[in-house]
Amino acid sequence: MSTTTIVPGAQRELRNHTSAAQTLQNTITMAYRGLLKIKRTPEQLMDVTLQPILFTLMFTVLFGGAVAGDAVSYLPLLIPGILVQTVITTSVVTGTQLREDMDKGVFDRFKSLPIARIAPLSGALLADTVRYAIATTLTFAMGYLLGFRPEAGIGAVVLAGLLVIACSWAISWIFAFFGVIARSASSVQGISMIVLFPLTFLSNAFVPVDKLPTWLQGFVNINPVSHLVSAVRELVNNGVVGGDLVSSLIGAAVIVAVFAPLTVRAYMRKA
Repeated sequence: MSTTTIVPGAQRELRNHTSAAQTLQNTITMAYRGLLKIKRTPEQLMDVTLQPILFTLMFTVLFGGAVAGDAVSYLPLLIPGILVQTVITTSVVTGTQLREDMDKGVFDRFKSLPIARIAPLSGALLADTVRYAIATTLTFAMGYLLGFRPEAGIGAVVLAGLLVIACSWAISWIFAFFGVIARSASSVQGISMIVLFPLTFLSNAFVPVDKLPTWLQGFVNINPVSHLVSAVRELVNNGVVGGDLVSSLIGAAVIVAVFAPLTVRAYMRKA
C-alpha cells in the first residue's frame, strides 16, 4: 500500500514565472482591454481628435501670414510641428490612466489572475499607440484639407508618422514612471505639463529658429523636440533621412533604456 507524503503549504516551493509567449498574449489581452475602455467612453479620444484639428486651424490662421506670408506656405512648417506636439502631449495619458487604475484598485484585482505581472503595464503602453496613430492620421488629414501637399509623397508621410509614434511610445515610459510613483492622477498631469510645455513651445515646432530671440535660439537648437520636428519636416517635405532622424531614434532608445527598467521595478514593487 502506497502512502502519499503531504508537504505543508509553508514549505512548498511556489513558482511565479510566465513564459515569453504567455507574457505577450497577456499584454495583447490587456491592450484590448484598454481599447474597450475607449469604445465605452469615446470622450477619452477628445484630445487626439479635437486637439490636432483646433490647433492646426488656430495656428494657421493666427501665424500663417506673420511667419510665412500666407497660410498655405506656412503649412509645411506647421504640420510637422503640430504632429509632434499633439502626439507627444497625448503620451501623458499613459501615466494618468495608469495612476487612476491603481487608485481604483483595478491592479489589485489583476494580482489574483494567472497572468504575467507586467501585462497590465505593457498592455496599457501598447494600447496607447492606437491613440498616437489616430492623432497622427487626423493631423495629416487636417493639413491636407487646408492645402498641405507633402512633396516627398505618401511613403515619407507614413515613415514620418511611424517615427513620431515610436518616439512618443518611448516618451510614454517617462509618464508611466510618474504614474507608478505619483500619489494621484492629477499630480501626474501637473508634472507632465510642466515638463512638456517648455519643450514643445520653446522649440522650432511653430516658428523658424532664426525668427526667435538670440538668447532663446541656443536652447531651441539643443531641444530634443526640435530634432524630432526637423526630422519629420525633412521626411515629408524633402524625403530626406538626415541626422535629426538618427538623433531622435537614439534619444528614444536612451529613454526606453533608462525609464523602462525604472518603471518596471517601481511597478513590480506595487504589483
